[in-house]
Amino acid sequence: MDIHMRGNGGIQAVMFDFGGVIAEEGFKKGLSEIARKHGMAEREFIQAAFDATYASGYVLGKATEADFWREVKRSTGLDGPDVSLWDYIYPHFIIRGWIQDLVRSLKGKGLTVGILSDQTDMLDKLDERYDIFRQFDHVFNSFHLGKGKRDISLFDDVAALLRTEPGRLLFIDDHQGHVDRARQKGWQALLYVDRESLETDLERILTQDYSPKAEIYRSSGRP
Repeated sequence: MDIHMRGNGGIQAVMFDFGGVIAEEGFKKGLSEIARKHGMAEREFIQAAFDATYASGYVLGKATEADFWREVKRSTGLDGPDVSLWDYIYPHFIIRGWIQDLVRSLKGKGLTVGILSDQTDMLDKLDERYDIFRQFDHVFNSFHLGKGKRDISLFDDVAALLRTEPGRLLFIDDHQGHVDRARQKGWQALLYVDRESLETDLERILTQDYSPKAEIYRSSGRP
């Protein structure tokens, strides 16, 4: 994707979520597979597992994968030995080549690009396999920050680390709550839905006249 920009719309940096934006949402897909294998309701199991990443402290770097599975078992009644994240979760994180092309295009136009994601040490292991990080200027992973996107102050922290005013930061995520919190902190924010609408909205955002007032976009082709 080649975006034609006039002054970048005032945007200086673009932060991408990992699972669901840069890559297919591997965590959800892997959890769905585990739920089906054990005859459990997928939606409820997935939500319980996401909550367990926080309840155990795993997503904030305060616990291990084993602690995470203990919490999953406690909250869902999952039986048997611990499930391997590498066997069930990692294979579903498929990097989107067109997003990699987009990142290169944005960097080529002078924008700072980064990852801002609620992830665990899974992200580090995925980088070891796929060499993801070198494509970005910054990687903000909750596992190393000790703070996730459920904590609205994270967006203040990242803006400070980037030394950029919030209105000049664009955040792309597939989770409505994260997008809402970014906007509340003054960031530009775009809710990812699909490729076509993401490309349309990015073109519009990066060619518009800059206004310090944050706007929220849903990647559906409409503001």
